[in-house]
Amino acid sequence: MSHFTTIKTQFVVIGPLKKAITDVQAEFNLGEIRENATVSGYPPGTTRADLVVATRNKGYDLGFRKQGETYDLVADWYGIRDIQQGALTDRLTQRYAYHTVKEKLDQEGFSLVEEEVKQDKSIHLVLRRAV
Repeated sequence: MSHFTTIKTQFVVIGPLKKAITDVQAEFNLGEIRENATVSGYPPGTTRADLVVATRNKGYDLGFRKQGETYDLVADWYGIRDIQQGALTDRLTQRYAYHTVKEKLDQEGFSLVEEEVKQDKSIHLVLRRAV
């Protein structure tokens, strides 16, 4: 019997979500991102998701499935031993916000002048608007 858990998120747009996943892949030892694929859990448990990411835990994936306006994180955490759920969602949320804000600022004519990641992992951006 699988033990899939669904976590509500604030991820709305798939582009920044994919970029956020790419940003944290090395930190959380994640594999490739697949689209419209099957999320594996405790055999024979599976479920479908819009984005699926393999973990180092053989046979256990992370999935992001569109539910209403947002993408929920779905996984069988019972078999994912080396990733803390909270740490992953916190980092993904930060990186998602970063890419969302950066895209919006690019659209409004701002360019990134300087970026500093502080010791507490907060990000300080210095922007310039073209006149």
